[in-house]
Amino acid sequence: MTLRFSEVCIDAHDIHVLSSWWSTVLGWPAEPTEDGDVALRAPAGAGPDWLFLAVPDAKIIKNRIHFDFTPDDQQAEVDRMLALGARPVDIGQGEQSWVVLADPEGNEFCILAAD
Repeated sequence: MTLRFSEVCIDAHDIHVLSSWWSTVLGWPAEPTEDGDVALRAPAGAGPDWLFLAVPDAKIIKNRIHFDFTPDDQQAEVDRMLALGARPVDIGQGEQSWVVLADPEGNEFCILAAD
């Protein structure tokens, strides 16, 4: 048996706002699906597609899973994300080489130090 990792499903209070934000961040096109969701289509080799699913409730607690991104220039990427509307968050990480941010709906993600 073979499995293919095809989608990451992301619950969102406003799928259009959140998918548009991540589309800008990642540079991936957003498109509506037949089911009324919004998909970000990953370029070949960039990983699975992201599927935004509408939910009525807002995020309340820390994510149980999150994304890590490794840019060429960590500070430039953090600055870009903040300018796009991300916010810094403290999840108890202390002083680390990575920076924890949250998207407009509060989903945490990390910007790692460049390799």
